Amino acid sequence: MWRARLTSPLFRLALLGAALAALTLGALALHIPGADTVGTPLRANLFVGVLAVSVGVYLLAVRLVLRSDLPASAPWLVLALAVLLRLALLPELPFLSSDIYRYVWDGQVQAAGINPYRYVPADPALAHLRDPAVFPLINRADYARTIYPPAAQVFFALVAQVGASVTAMKAAMLLCEAVAMVCLLRLLALAGLPQVRILIYAWNPLVLWSFALDGHVDALAVALLALALLARARHRDGVAGALLAAATLVKFLPVVVAPAFVRGGRLWRPALAGAGVIVVLYALYLSAGRHVLGFLPAYGAEEGFDTGHGFWLLAGLSRLVPLPDSAGRIYALGVAVAFAALSWWVATRRAPSGGPDTVRLCRDAGLLAAIATAAANPHYAWYYAWLALPAAVAPSPAVIWLSAAPVLFYVDPFNDRFVWPALVFVPALILAGRALRPAASALAHPRGAS
Repeated sequence: MWRARLTSPLFRLALLGAALAALTLGALALHIPGADTVGTPLRANLFVGVLAVSVGVYLLAVRLVLRSDLPASAPWLVLALAVLLRLALLPELPFLSSDIYRYVWDGQVQAAGINPYRYVPADPALAHLRDPAVFPLINRADYARTIYPPAAQVFFALVAQVGASVTAMKAAMLLCEAVAMVCLLRLLALAGLPQVRILIYAWNPLVLWSFALDGHVDALAVALLALALLARARHRDGVAGALLAAATLVKFLPVVVAPAFVRGGRLWRPALAGAGVIVVLYALYLSAGRHVLGFLPAYGAEEGFDTGHGFWLLAGLSRLVPLPDSAGRIYALGVAVAFAALSWWVATRRAPSGGPDTVRLCRDAGLLAAIATAAANPHYAWYYAWLALPAAVAPSPAVIWLSAAPVLFYVDPFNDRFVWPALVFVPALILAGRALRPAASALAHPRGAS
């Protein structure tokens, strides 16, 4: 009897959870207290190595929940560990990214009645707002206006009313995660799937470190997207469109999943609701005039997208042949055309009879999100964390890999935009190719053909 218990799926899940907890706390112990990075290059490399092992443990746990019959208590185990790990990271100051200091600053600026798009943080007009806990750690403080869109700014302003601190902002992001996980549990129930699959999101190491440690605003976008998916699954198309627009005005990238929301001809209601949200939110900050887009117009040049060297594929190609000055524009145009074709295919497919298909909705959203994110291939790890959300309902090996493996991007030992990222993108391409083989075979040999 004891041997059966020790080999049961629930016991193995508990072991994997214990391993994930030990690796998380071990990685945290590598940080030198008070340092705004891990501490030293050696510690940073060790830290990422531990995170890579934790991704391996996570993938084993995902495999277990997808292939085993787990008892009704399993989701409670998953959620309990997810909460404990987040609470362990919450009190720690961020050391993988300094973005959260800009969030707190933007909230303080708005609390003072000033449009956050009007000045760079180092502008003398804001000198009276500077404090030793936040201002010295703001990145790009002397040359970049805020890049964060209006929905994010409204959120920063609301959090500032509760507490103008990094801990308060991180706690707010974890509340957003709680909303997202409640929505995921409901989506899994609507799809008739085991709720233990919440693990795909809740135990994802990249999600954990991005939100519980660094408090990235992507957590707000994830919560709004989860609410939008739930509203769409419940036939509330206008609400879904409004929520998706709000998510887009947190991080812009969620707009790419819009075709999944209009599949089956549901266009005008979500489009009008979304457009209304965008107009209202931007109207709140129009006093900044042309600066209402903040640092966004200059961001692409800083990341090397204009020359093409910021794109993984072109960075690799540049090692073989010189790239023309227009390489970045050609790449972007090609991606835009291909993505438009994919979007049209997703949006115009016939909706399933009998109501919305929750799994297909999340599968389409995950496909669009993964392709768009991979095509843009940002070298910041947290940009990929949102992919874990739709993958919890519609698991895809390539999407799950892309949602976790970018923990490797926390270091760049070669200072190169091709070699090190290849450890993430090449396996993703292989997994995507394997997933496409059955579909290609079905097209080549349709059922009933002689």
